[in-house]
Amino acid sequence: MKRNLKYRLIFILVVLLVSIFLSYPPSEKVNLGLDLKGGVHLVLQVMTNDAFEAEVNQDRERIEQDLQEKGIAFTRTQVTQDFGIEILGVLQDQQQELEDYLDQYSARWTYHTRFREGEVDVAMLMNAGAKKDLADLTVRQAKETIQKRVDQYGVAEPTIQIYGSGDVKDQIIVELPGVEDFNRVLNLIKRTARLELKLVHPSNGGPYRTREAALEALNNSLPSDYEILPYLDTSETGNQTTYMVVRKAPSITGQHLKNARPSLDNFTGRSEVEFSLNPEGVRLFTWVTGQNVGNRLAIVLDEEIRSAPNISEQIDSEGARITGSFSPEQAQDLALVLRSGALPAAIRILENRIIGPSLGLDSIRRGIVASLVGLVLVVSGMLLVYRFSGINAIVCLILNLLVLLAVLASVHATLTLPGIAGIILTIGMAVDANVLIFERIKEELRVGKTVRSAVDAGFDRVFSTILDTNITTLIAAVCLYQFGTGPVRGFAVTLGVGLLANIFTAIFVSRTLFGWILQLREVERLSI
Repeated sequence: MKRNLKYRLIFILVVLLVSIFLSYPPSEKVNLGLDLKGGVHLVLQVMTNDAFEAEVNQDRERIEQDLQEKGIAFTRTQVTQDFGIEILGVLQDQQQELEDYLDQYSARWTYHTRFREGEVDVAMLMNAGAKKDLADLTVRQAKETIQKRVDQYGVAEPTIQIYGSGDVKDQIIVELPGVEDFNRVLNLIKRTARLELKLVHPSNGGPYRTREAALEALNNSLPSDYEILPYLDTSETGNQTTYMVVRKAPSITGQHLKNARPSLDNFTGRSEVEFSLNPEGVRLFTWVTGQNVGNRLAIVLDEEIRSAPNISEQIDSEGARITGSFSPEQAQDLALVLRSGALPAAIRILENRIIGPSLGLDSIRRGIVASLVGLVLVVSGMLLVYRFSGINAIVCLILNLLVLLAVLASVHATLTLPGIAGIILTIGMAVDANVLIFERIKEELRVGKTVRSAVDAGFDRVFSTILDTNITTLIAAVCLYQFGTGPVRGFAVTLGVGLLANIFTAIFVSRTLFGWILQLREVERLSI
């Protein structure tokens, strides 16, 4: 028995020292949440219609190419306002061939036909399940992209989660503790950063001073596979926006990007962004430049041409540059968003709140005061009611808090104001367990048992009660963590860890301390 008690005391001492080591200093080991540290709270809406439009346009172009390859004649195709596809002017004698193709094209689409004067028009609609899957995928991709950008920016312990009501979950909640440069972070998050390399029209590419001038150069008839994009020309003195005619279909996209970093132009000293391509991108880049020597290749970022160099020879290297009137900070941010990938759709800000550090400091002060007042009242009550045995409860309570703090520090948890509330509730639960034990010991002493027998019987008979009360509360904490949002999860984490620590201290530590005291000297009357 003495050897067993010795090992128990050694184990408790090890737990104490490890807890102190893991949690010290707490200001560096435990991260503070938005309500304590201050920062930015955003509610963003993902414009899923952008993803629908892009997906439908890709399908329309693919269908056009397939019909041309199969020799099915048609007048034109177009995208409707409800994101459907219309195939107009198909000859009636090719109707069966067209329907056979559409039956095999994709299960996401349904279609119906309309007849008019020897021709057939087909209206295609994406089914509801496919739309929902595409919307969900778009929101998840946007969340992952925002997460990457925030992580690369260096925000500690951000909260980024999808939110919505019912089946429509197109909102993302972003909480960034400690962020002070609000505008920079906001631009970083909402920027689409879609990088594309597009071939310039070989004979009438521009640049032109206005869109109208570009159209006039094309005899007011813009080819269906070309578009007019703005070009911020920085080659002359000052910046001037002109317009160029480029192919709609990009030769290379941001998906082929391997890396991006800010740099300086060796001749002008201006900031720019260097990017490198993955093997597939290098292969495409080599082929495109080889087939278009003498033409221009536009580097397009978010539907704006940033540079349009001439292709003088085939280029098989993986590197390229984006030049322009960038400040060093802008070049750094652009490289960051390019590395993290383009957003699949535009982002609209529904709510933004900046929580100042003074509010956070006030929350910390009030939380600490509340915790200390509660702790002092609990300690005083235990000493008054249970006298010397109350010291046992106080030691268990302190160890309970140290273990809780150590766990939070070791998993880099974020402490929020609801988390502090969870710690205060843990104090109450810890004292409640000791009260059950002490009252049971007093009952055993009243029936005439010796001190040692009363202590053993008290712990044995109250063990299942303590276990039941803590486990049922722990189940509630798990449910709060699983289904709650950020602040609720903070409360659930501190409460759950505190309950587990409470079971350890109330049953193991408290009994060991009683056994140690009873072994040191013969106690005929217990101060309880």
